[in-house]
Amino acid sequence: MTGAVSAPTRLFGRNSWPETRRIGDILRRETVGGALLLAGAVLAIAWANSPWAGAYHTVQNTEFGPDALHLHLDAATWASDGLLAIFFFVAGLELKRELVAGDLRDRRKAAVPVAAAVGGVIVPALLYLLVSHGVEGAAAGWAIPTATDIAFALAVLAVVGGLLPSALRTFLLTLAVVDDLLAIVIIALAYTAHLAFLPLLLALVSLGGFGFLIRCRARSTWLLLPLAVATWALVHASGVHATVAGVLLAFAVPVRPCPGARASAGAAGSLGPAEHLEYRFRPISAGVAVPVFALLSAGVPIGGLDGLARALGDPVALGIIVGLVVGKPIGIMAATWAVARFTRAELDEDLVWLDILALAILAGIGFTVSLLIGELAFGLGSPREDHVTLAILTGSLVAGSLATVILRIRNQAYRRICARETADTDHDGVPDVYQCDHRGQRSGRLEPPD
Repeated sequence: MTGAVSAPTRLFGRNSWPETRRIGDILRRETVGGALLLAGAVLAIAWANSPWAGAYHTVQNTEFGPDALHLHLDAATWASDGLLAIFFFVAGLELKRELVAGDLRDRRKAAVPVAAAVGGVIVPALLYLLVSHGVEGAAAGWAIPTATDIAFALAVLAVVGGLLPSALRTFLLTLAVVDDLLAIVIIALAYTAHLAFLPLLLALVSLGGFGFLIRCRARSTWLLLPLAVATWALVHASGVHATVAGVLLAFAVPVRPCPGARASAGAAGSLGPAEHLEYRFRPISAGVAVPVFALLSAGVPIGGLDGLARALGDPVALGIIVGLVVGKPIGIMAATWAVARFTRAELDEDLVWLDILALAILAGIGFTVSLLIGELAFGLGSPREDHVTLAILTGSLVAGSLATVILRIRNQAYRRICARETADTDHDGVPDVYQCDHRGQRSGRLEPPD
């Protein structure tokens, strides 16, 4: 008598319908943000290379803010330290939700995107160091090619990959969220030059007050915003990069709805605090914070083809491009393959490894966090800053173009998968594929995660 053979574990299998719908809503909002980000970057480059370039640099260097807590900053620094804290706050909320109620709570599902994110950080950093070896001061920029810009990547997907299967979209989003967490850890540990313990201690006190109030069901902006701003300002004064405060504040927010909250359809009370705040702040992050940061950071004088060739000939710039275009795909693919080999998992029957390669290359689009790390590594206004910016833009453009070619090759296969994933023969608002398993039986996968 032989025992039953268990079905092999599937990589990139389909999620439940509620999770798929939630991810789809997030991706649609991020796609709009990606378009605004791209517009901000293009406007910055055009402005910095126009007859009005002087006005652009004047705007960048305009200082304002109180002297207290070292907050008399120029506009470019306000964008990187202040506006990006909102970006990391939203990313932190999404990461915590994934850890508590999403795919990352299941260690088997989390293994692939987490391993891919780690591989996509380690390999680009190593290649950067290899290419820029021997150049004085270059090692400071090792983390520049490690970040993925999800908004930019999704803007590319919106144009050429609109039919991408939901499992692959979820993988890309989860990978990017974990990537953001790794980036903020790197910023906190590797780019903190000095540490003032008193402001840091006071920041923890205000952070504790924020967390206490929000766990007591406080939703009032007048109560929460002053504590959040105080936490940010104190973290900034402590010497730790102020964007770290965004993630710390996000992690203080509970995910699950408060006991007794009324779950009326569409009402704010039916949402957990993390989802409620994410819903409110994601448009600010995607529509204001990130595009304004791009406008104030991406403006770099190119100086014609000769200037571009000189900039990209810098070993630091070459290291960034190689890290983004070559290192990211190698790291992500190697880590994903290793997880599959170790767990003896198989790709979902609808997919091939070329699909994973397309996403791995797409993850080489680094912009927002890469620019931020470049500023931290070499300093605003440094001689190398323009080279770094041009390298990030060039690497991202190459990565996006290569991913576009592969996605186009697989477009017919994605069209067939999309037709299956959206078919709703009983017109109940839930696609049939999320209601029946591979035997045609009710799968029971309609309930949202606990």
